[in-house]
Amino acid sequence: MPARKVDYVAVLIAYFSFIVLGMPPALIGIVWSPHIRETFNLGLDAVATLYLTYSVGYFIASFISGRLFSRYDIGLMLVGGCALGVIAFAGYALAPAWEVIVALGLVAGFGAGILDGGMNIYFAAHFDSRLMNWLHACFGIGSTIAPFIISLVLSNQGSWRFGYWMVAVLYLLAAGLFFLTRPRWLPLNANATVAEAAQHTSVSSTLRLPIVWIGIGIFALFAGLESGTGQWSKSVFFESRGIAEAVASNWVTLYWLSFTIGRIAFGFIVHRVAAERLIRICMVGSAAGMLLLVLNPFPESGVVAVSLFGFMFGPIFAMLVTTTQERMGPVHAANAIGFQVAAATIGIGVIPGLLGVAGVTFGLESITVLLLVMTVVMGLLYEVWHRMRIEGVESPAPATTVAG
Repeated sequence: MPARKVDYVAVLIAYFSFIVLGMPPALIGIVWSPHIRETFNLGLDAVATLYLTYSVGYFIASFISGRLFSRYDIGLMLVGGCALGVIAFAGYALAPAWEVIVALGLVAGFGAGILDGGMNIYFAAHFDSRLMNWLHACFGIGSTIAPFIISLVLSNQGSWRFGYWMVAVLYLLAAGLFFLTRPRWLPLNANATVAEAAQHTSVSSTLRLPIVWIGIGIFALFAGLESGTGQWSKSVFFESRGIAEAVASNWVTLYWLSFTIGRIAFGFIVHRVAAERLIRICMVGSAAGMLLLVLNPFPESGVVAVSLFGFMFGPIFAMLVTTTQERMGPVHAANAIGFQVAAATIGIGVIPGLLGVAGVTFGLESITVLLLVMTVVMGLLYEVWHRMRIEGVESPAPATTVAG
């Protein structure tokens, strides 16, 4: 069967939505300490409560995203996810008390979970690993732009609230684009028999597969490492190692930028090298970056460490999602990917908060050691996951979608 034409309008809108999706997680790492803390008179580890509520909403939405996107109009689901983002982040910007932001974290997380889980499922079903890598590169673009903009605002005596107004407006634009292009968002499976089977595949039947649980562990660690490094690197550099605050903020920006560069670069080579080999290379490079962060052999080693870690770590997520689609088959893939994204929210919600508790209890440098340990454990889990097999499932070539 000849390859079908890619709908690049849908791809570009998806890319824009992931730029917006990537902004809030990076934003909090810059505005939290000392700005939000001073506004509401909070302790260093109080951010754990926001991570918790955000992650609960994210978890619920992404966990059920496989079922939702298999059954309902995909375009409208994406509009709804973005609309929740508008409500939540406008609320952050207006919040008179920290408790309001914590409560709105549920709304923000649910909207982001719909967008993240659904778009990963959609791209895994309709596009190849190259476009999937670049989708996640766009998340990295958002994660890079947001710290840069808010650092500039803060350095000119602006308010941290500006960042959340910016995100709310961009979510509103994304919602409008999804609404106007609803017919372009095609069903996950063109084959009616396969589509019906996927619609009736229960959550429990997918969860009975041991490989799914190993994948859940990998994605939880990935997200915790990504967000934990972004959240606490500035504190380690500024409060523990004596790096100037503006410089430390720039180093965090470079960390997120390295994610973007890595995902773009690997998008060009993913068709030329086996996915399992690329993932292993990225795992080893990530561990090397974290080891350098722990050892800190010279004052500027911190920026080298987080840049190396980001470059090598960033591409792993997209390659694992695409590999899941190929290994699980069309019947279980939507559920499995939804579970993986849900697991990532557990990592985001739990790990940065625990790292903050460790930093308060044992000192900020303990955070870097824990990050290294988690990186190694994630690599070991991948080796277990890679060796597992699913009976009766072949690895079909990824499809591309026809322009609507």
